Amino acid sequence: MPEGDDISGRAAPRGVSVPRQTRRLSDKILIAFHHACDQEDYEIAEELLRLLEMMLTRRPVQPDANRRKNIESLVAAHERLWLLKHPEPRR
Repeated sequence: MPEGDDISGRAAPRGVSVPRQTRRLSDKILIAFHHACDQEDYEIAEELLRLLEMMLTRRPVQPDANRRKNIESLVAAHERLWLLKHPEPRR
């Protein structure tokens, strides 16, 4: 999308900046992970988790106040995938 265009593709008035998406890449990957789980595409979900883990465990360039929350989300995602791949047998 060219600079100055809004999300609908219309040009913004000259000199007016359009705000960019505010979601972080890690958030988008986590959303894609959950979408893959919802569609039972566990191979893709595993790869997305691997990428997310790589992003969250590498040395941060800037201090991240949300690091603990991010790691907790990663652990919860691993747990979800494990439970989906290893359902408890029905009695």
